[in-house]
This record gives sequence, structure tokens and C-alpha cells, in this order.
Amino acid sequence: MPDALQALLDFIGRHDGIGDKMQLARLAADEFKLIKDRAVYCCADYAVRFSASETVNFGNTVASLSRLQKYDDRPFIACVVTPQRNHCLLANTTFLKKVSHSSQALRENNIRGSFNGSDIVRELEGIENCAANIQRLFAIHAGVGFEGNLPRLVEATNGISPTGVKFAIDASSWTNILAAPARAIRFAASAHAATLKAELDAQVEKYRAEILVAALIENVNVRGRVIEYLIAGEDEALRQNLVSALRNGRSGPPAFKTGNALGDYSRRFEAFDTETDVKTKVLILNSNPKAYNLDKVLEFLARDRSVFGFYFVGIDPGRIVATTLVSMFQQDLLRATLLLRHWAGRNSRGVAQFEGTAINDLIESDDTRIDEAAAIAFLERVANL
Repeated sequence: MPDALQALLDFIGRHDGIGDKMQLARLAADEFKLIKDRAVYCCADYAVRFSASETVNFGNTVASLSRLQKYDDRPFIACVVTPQRNHCLLANTTFLKKVSHSSQALRENNIRGSFNGSDIVRELEGIENCAANIQRLFAIHAGVGFEGNLPRLVEATNGISPTGVKFAIDASSWTNILAAPARAIRFAASAHAATLKAELDAQVEKYRAEILVAALIENVNVRGRVIEYLIAGEDEALRQNLVSALRNGRSGPPAFKTGNALGDYSRRFEAFDTETDVKTKVLILNSNPKAYNLDKVLEFLARDRSVFGFYFVGIDPGRIVATTLVSMFQQDLLRATLLLRHWAGRNSRGVAQFEGTAINDLIESDDTRIDEAAAIAFLERVANL
């Protein structure tokens, strides 16, 4: 996908000044053998909608939400043809503020309405929405997807709040939250950390063959859920169903839902209560793993024994490269944590996500260092959202 998408972006850039959206669309369709689906031109790697405007700040209708749903698993480009330049914006659901037109009946079970150019955000967490950043931005979107964005869009469009409660921090909770980095440092230095990693490593070794088969699943969210359940799932019957499906080469794993708990693996030690979220990373793919719900993590850290971390499994085609167990406050991981604040509705501070390139480095480094001051500053920032 990156090469095909870059070829399109370069092609559009070379035609700056063409000033005619229909001519540019025809040229792109011929050059890249794109299929026309109403006003959208698509291929397996991306979809693009050409619009005309005097400036990049345009209000034209781009597409219906239902049409975007068809293509939200690949970069969806809004190409704005202005007299001097052609501007490319990423218009996947992650980058929509709301749905504008005919959307009064929009619900999570009723996909309605269309979005305009003015509904597309122009930057996300300091990253400008432009051609140069589209591949980086799509990696953020891929970790959330259509289903992850839909509740936010319903709330933003019609004021219908999803379930959930913004965690209220009192004095006692705040004391425990601020002490969380120090707890994490003590845990990482203890024998308990080695015990926890050994338990998870044993599961990886036990299901190594199945994990490598599951790593071939194209859908990033399904792939992650399957591998994470093999390692840390609690329902043994479901795990064995997954194992059987993967071993027998069935067309896909059985449908299943995972819970909304903070972590996948709970473990109580003498002085610590740990929650560990299992994350897989296919190292050759540019993707950003989901991190955590900010209110849930604050609520957990408000307990005086709490330690929250991640167990990362790095996979290359045909082999498991390495595993690592780190705190949420590990210094490189913390620097790679994005706070997606436009998820924050009335009942939420939002969610966090990790930049995938940093995860690749972390998986092979075995570095568990925590900068306590930086971690406390991060917690203060989250609490104030």
C-alpha cells in the first residue's frame, strides 16, 4: 500500500495547477486503473474523491458515511483541486469532526448522513493533515477503524452520549495516581516482573504455530484480538476453538468479542496488583497499536497497589522476533503515546495510541527505564483533559 499510495500522491502533486477536477480524475483513473463508484475512485490500496474549490477550506459534500464505511479500511483521500494547487487530505472516520448533512437519524445501528469538507480536521495531535503526512496519519486511523469512530461521530453529530463516565479524581485518588510511576519502577526492579514475563512467554511458546498463522490475518483489529486471546484469554473453550480454526486453515477464526477491561492479563503479587495489556506488532507493517482509555487507566492507577503495563510481541513473516514487558511509563513508550483528544466527549477524556515505529524499536531493546518526572507530567496532562 505505501508505494501505491505514494504514486497517487506524487501524480496529483505533478498536476498542480490543472484547475479541473474532472480532468484530474480521468487522468488518475487511467493512470492507476481506478474503479469509479459514484463520485469515488478506488482500488485495493486507497480511495479518492476529487472536489473543486477556490481554496483548500472547502464546504462541498465529500461522501456519505455509508460510502466511507466501504473504504474506511484503506486511506480515503479528499483531493481538493484549487486553481494553483491540488491538496490531499485524509478523510477516514478518524479525521471527521462530525457528520453534517441529513444525519439527524444517525445512530450506531443506523448509518446515515454525509460529511462535508469542513468536517475534515486539518491537524491531529500536532500532525498536519496533508499529503506529506497521509501515511503516518493513516497508521493512527488503522488502529481505531470505523467501529471505534462511530460512537464518537454519533455523539458529535446528534449529542447522543455513548455509555461511560468521566473518572472523577478526589484527593486520595490523586495521591495514588501520582505515586503510580514510583510503583512501576519498584515493580520493574522486582522478581515479580520476571515472573510475569515468564508466564506470558510460556503462552507465546505454547501457541507459537497458531500465532504465526494468525499474524497473516489482514484485518489489523481481528489479527490483534485473535493473537491476544491465544496468549491471555480466560475462556479455554474459546481459545481451543481459535486454535482449531487456525490449525485447520478455515476461512477465518470464529467470531468472538473481547471485554472492555483495561488489561488482558490480571495478576496479583505480594505488594502489587497488575494489569497487563497484550499487544502484537507485525514489524514490517506501519500500524499504530491502540493503547488505553484514559479514564479507565486513571481509575485503575487510583488504587494504591496498581501497576499497568504492556506485553509486546514482535512478529515478522514466519517468526516471532522478540517479546518485551514494559510499564505504560517506560520512557520511549511514553514519548510515543498519542492522546487522541478529539475522542473526548462529555463522558470521556479520550483514548491513547502508540506510534508504531517506536514500538518496533522497543520490542527489541529490553529497555524498562522510567523517567518519573516525565511520567508525572504526563499524568497531570491526562487528568486535566
